[in-house]
Amino acid sequence: MEVEMDDDIQAIDSPSPSPAVVGHRGIEDTTASSVGPGGYAVGVGSASPIIRTGNLQPQVQTALPQQQSQVTPPVPPPPQSKYAQLLSVIEEMGKDIRPTYAGSKSSAERLKRGIVHARILVRECLMETERSARQ
Repeated sequence: MEVEMDDDIQAIDSPSPSPAVVGHRGIEDTTASSVGPGGYAVGVGSASPIIRTGNLQPQVQTALPQQQSQVTPPVPPPPQSKYAQLLSVIEEMGKDIRPTYAGSKSSAERLKRGIVHARILVRECLMETERSARQ
């Protein structure tokens, strides 16, 4: 850390200078919760420089309000038809065929699970087709 001193300006340089200008009192880190002895940031925040002019006494500072984005829960995709699910399972199984032949045990296990899942979906698709044929 490099410290430069001027008559009434104290600057502390850091690798990530991202200070915010606050009035005529100097440049202060907006993420620091307070300033400790010697003008160093104390509390939560980055290692941004704190530059003070004039009075170098420790002062309690408040962080500037930051824009808060509304966090919305992810919207689940609309339910796929059984046929669309079957097509996606078959597509995923296709990715495991070559590694299985090359000897990948994890790909072979995924392929087995995919086959079981595909068989279940085929039965459900057949039942759905029979139901719609009766109507």
